[in-house]
Amino acid sequence: MSEESKRSVVVERTGSGQFLATNARGGTISFGTVPDSGGDTGFTPVELFLAAIGGCTAVDVDIATARHAEPSRFAVTVTGDKVSDDLGNRMTNLQVTFAVTFPDGEGAERARAILPRAVRTSHDRLCTVSRTVEVGTPVTTTVTDA
Repeated sequence: MSEESKRSVVVERTGSGQFLATNARGGTISFGTVPDSGGDTGFTPVELFLAAIGGCTAVDVDIATARHAEPSRFAVTVTGDKVSDDLGNRMTNLQVTFAVTFPDGEGAERARAILPRAVRTSHDRLCTVSRTVEVGTPVTTTVTDA
């Protein structure tokens, strides 16, 4: 693989159960363990995983449809069941649901017509995140000196 295909983030601990992910361009997102009942609204790693699936496919579908018409609503809901069994902790029953509407106007009929195909193409070929989950890939872990 070339260096151009390499993607990476660095995750650093910022406090008890709290972390900051930084990408190669300097963007950051904070997250942590399961939020407590004290009103913490931060994302958990599992929620980030679901957001990555939804975000990846949303980008694909938006590129395909928005060139024809701007949506009046574009929402993607991603759900799944967190289970713990003989295989360990994991997510099952992942479901991605698109709720997209286009106002009347030029290109709206075309955007509505290609929406199902755009969703299917993202799922079957384009979305790196969901394709990786469905195809599967080993995850290697190592420990180095800091």
